[in-house]
Amino acid sequence: QVQLMESGGGLVQPGGSLRLSCAASGSMFSAYAMFWFRQRPGKQRELVATITSGGSSNYADSVKGRFTISRDNAKNTVYLQMNSLKPEDTAVYYCSAGRAYWGQGTQVTVSS
Repeated sequence: QVQLMESGGGLVQPGGSLRLSCAASGSMFSAYAMFWFRQRPGKQRELVATITSGGSSNYADSVKGRFTISRDNAKNTVYLQMNSLKPEDTAVYYCSAGRAYWGQGTQVTVSS
């Protein structure tokens, strides 16, 4: 079992930055590929970024060059650094371990 808790969301102006964190409890964190998804208002949940157990990362085209996913296995935590935020990045952001375990989500609102 893995329990996940996201933090770091909030209100930010366009062009600003936020760093989301996802803390995991339980063992074997380092063995999981970790994911950040988001669900924008009226839209289906979409994959934003992936980081494998080996540290390789991939991004949705909509965030490539602006978002960076990273992990600290010693702290059982995965991060999403979000720069140059746009209003269309407004969403609830969820982390997932292996697509099997999910956090409760954290709201990100980009607005002036």
